[in-house]
Amino acid sequence: MNANTPTRLAGTIASLRSNWSGRCVLCLARGAHHGLCADCRSDLPRLPAECCPVCALPSPGNATCGACATTAPSYDAVRAAAPYQFPIDALVSALKYGERLALAPILGRLLADHIAWESAPDVIVPMPLAPLRMRTRGFNQAHELALVLPRRWLDRIAPTALERRRDTAPQASLPVPERSANVRDAFLARRRFDGLDVVIVDDVMTTGATLHEAAAALKRAGAVRVRGWILARTLLRE
Repeated sequence: MNANTPTRLAGTIASLRSNWSGRCVLCLARGAHHGLCADCRSDLPRLPAECCPVCALPSPGNATCGACATTAPSYDAVRAAAPYQFPIDALVSALKYGERLALAPILGRLLADHIAWESAPDVIVPMPLAPLRMRTRGFNQAHELALVLPRRWLDRIAPTALERRRDTAPQASLPVPERSANVRDAFLARRRFDGLDVVIVDDVMTTGATLHEAAAALKRAGAVRVRGWILARTLLRE
């Protein structure tokens, strides 16, 4: 990443437009590919090489971590593209709260590149927003990320197959101990998934409480396997 990237990022994001003119969204260098120049792309933070295959937190030898071995979540596996650190966190915030929708293809490409060799799911479900938040924001960032997945899977995206049936407080606004209760039984499958392998796409995973509840709803509807494809994973255990 260029030396001036941290100080220039805020101004760059504030001036984002749908036409990048080939410039990097982080350092404004010309010749950027999919919104990022080679230097900035190579300097993006990376997850540890060894992670728990269930929750994607660091785990020696890629072994299932103690938490997942003791209390298995409803989801079966998580693949995350990057840690939730600068500048990924700033770009995600700009997309969600700054209405910079043009960032979605850039962030979606990071996820798509990371999971390109994963086994094909039967159905891809973007994590649904609460009804009020969807009306206020006007778009679902998880759906926007899903649209950038490899083309061979695009006809498997089912944006309305899972419903967030009640408005809940944003998870990021709550203390960690309150997050599970906040999303408990918040999801309802609107179709059957009997015998299917389902992937949930989401932008950020912190405690995994939201993914756990969404996966539980899909399994109640017959899904035999539920995976999470996540753009950014918070690495600290809470």
